[in-house]
Amino acid sequence: MFLPQVVKSARVMKKAVAYLIPFIEAEKKPGDAERSNGKVVMATVKGDVHDIGKNIVGVVLQCNNYDVVDLGVMVPAQKILDAAKAEGADVIGLSGLITPSLDEMVTLASEMERQGFEIPLLIGGATTSRAHTAVKVAQKYSGPVIWVKDASRSVPVVAALLSDEQRPALLAETEAEYATLRERHAARQDTRSLLPIARAREAATPIDWTGYVPPRPRMLLQQAKDVCDGPACTLGTATQFVRHFHDYPLAELRDYIDWQPFFNAWEMRGRFPDILHNPTTGEAARRLYEDAQAMLDRIVEEKWLRASGVFGLFPAAQVAGDDIEVYTDESRTEVRTVLHQLRQQTEGRDGSPRKSLADFVAPRETGLRDHVGAFAVTAGLGSAERVQAFKKEHDDYNAIMLEALADRLAEAFAERLHERVRREFWGYAADEHLDNEALIAEKYAGIRPAPGYPACPEHTEKQTIWELLDVEAHTGIQLTESMAMWPGAAVSGLYFSHPQSQYFVLGRVGRDQVEDYARRKGWTVDEAERWLSPNLGYRTEDE
Repeated sequence: MFLPQVVKSARVMKKAVAYLIPFIEAEKKPGDAERSNGKVVMATVKGDVHDIGKNIVGVVLQCNNYDVVDLGVMVPAQKILDAAKAEGADVIGLSGLITPSLDEMVTLASEMERQGFEIPLLIGGATTSRAHTAVKVAQKYSGPVIWVKDASRSVPVVAALLSDEQRPALLAETEAEYATLRERHAARQDTRSLLPIARAREAATPIDWTGYVPPRPRMLLQQAKDVCDGPACTLGTATQFVRHFHDYPLAELRDYIDWQPFFNAWEMRGRFPDILHNPTTGEAARRLYEDAQAMLDRIVEEKWLRASGVFGLFPAAQVAGDDIEVYTDESRTEVRTVLHQLRQQTEGRDGSPRKSLADFVAPRETGLRDHVGAFAVTAGLGSAERVQAFKKEHDDYNAIMLEALADRLAEAFAERLHERVRREFWGYAADEHLDNEALIAEKYAGIRPAPGYPACPEHTEKQTIWELLDVEAHTGIQLTESMAMWPGAAVSGLYFSHPQSQYFVLGRVGRDQVEDYARRKGWTVDEAERWLSPNLGYRTEDE
């Protein structure tokens, strides 16, 4: 069975079990043993709010007669360990999506070692990997530490860990894999060359600013009584730069949904829409898609979810190599805030440029009047209450379906808003006409990179966006201590309009850039290393 079928079937099973429990309890005799295959305590770690994959794993384990204690999201390490002791857990399972969650998993593994735990620790989630588990997590805990790639692997892994016959072979195989991964990691750290940050900046994206005229946002021009088009322009106050939307029409957003990640969330492999016609997956995929469309109808008609968003377009200029100054108004005499960016530092092939997002904003010394945008959107308002209502009815299938669709609608909102920014509010692509397939393929001009993603992996830049746009007041989206967004069905990022702007992967950074970034952010080097840990191209003192 495919995972959607398993989860859907579990709804009937769980309701039946819930009905029978009083009768089973009444028939129990003193000394009767529980008939569970084992107990698993699961949680999304502190600061992280994403749990769709974890919820699917929990249902799959329960379908195979494991007792699952799900502690939910944003769970501190000690609470997880206390629950494991109180419940007599046989296994602890950790989930996380954002990169700071990797450090939380390392912290919990260290605490398990310090507190004398011996039970297996399972690691899962989108940003986790076998390599990170081997290099970072398993080194901190002497008990079994296993990375679980997806929900379909959870049952055989847990079964093997709790089997006296199967456990030795699994642990021996895992340790051999981890040893190899650690050796490769050490070798890669030693052999990859990093450019000094000064040389990397010399190799910045080659943009000829001569003759370039940055597009002035239409929404600012429209707000002026007279067209402002000269060096003395003072158009724009803090409020004029920002627009917000409450209860954005969900019916409009559903037309912008990218369905590929929806099927990925349910671990159904294949390209959409081809997956609907695949001889192997087609029937299950079509049923899942039909269920999603039926729920979308109800979401729209009965207003299960609310979508809110905010964006701003601000006067800006590149300064000091990799920073972007944002100004209080078009006079550009007062800096409101600074967007701190990072630069590729690994040696490029054939002299390819070492990119930074700051490259795509006109440098201050050019005198060009460029702009940068920022946004935050959610389609998850109201989802938590309805998800809990489904779970109370033992309906994990619809609970997970709603979370997955809320995520898709939030991404659709980001797509639709970016389209409107390009065509209407900024207006630099007013004649753009792209269908949804072309939008998903990013055929448009300009980019909308998000803090925490490959081009700008440092999550705390979200705080600057929140301050610029007053995001929480306008949308209700909050930031956790690890910079995850709550509700989880939310997207935030920056807008760049330059025709040469493009997405890229930052890669590893050197100590000189980390020290420079710490200075620019007003941090200690330790703070910078903590937030940039997945990208560090050198060993820190605690490794």
